[in-house]
Amino acid sequence: MKLYAKTISATLPDWATVVTKSADLFEVEINDEHPDFQSLLEELATEIEPGTFGVKAEDLCSRLGIEMSNPSLQQLVEQAQNLISLIATHPHYEQLLETGYQPDLNIADAQTALTYLQWELDRNREHSA
Repeated sequence: MKLYAKTISATLPDWATVVTKSADLFEVEINDEHPDFQSLLEELATEIEPGTFGVKAEDLCSRLGIEMSNPSLQQLVEQAQNLISLIATHPHYEQLLETGYQPDLNIADAQTALTYLQWELDRNREHSA
């Protein structure tokens, strides 16, 4: 499991590791099978709605000393477009294609979907301005 945070605690539990760090974002990988993490989940579990129990991300992050990142949809689309471009040119992805990988939907489909979303965001921004 991964969390994306603006700030993190100086000390994280041994089941949480900072994977990447940029100027405004930490990517934290959580070993969700670790017994200590499972114990924390049990401790934080609450009834979210009648009959449904779970853990609120806010409670988990508070316990870990993490401030969650809440990027705008525009920022998320830009990040997704960058990641898809990296995937499309990654040697392992290219190798999969060379060995016959033929998904029903491909990288170009994902790029097109993000382009349509970007156009809609731009259009909504123009109408609200």
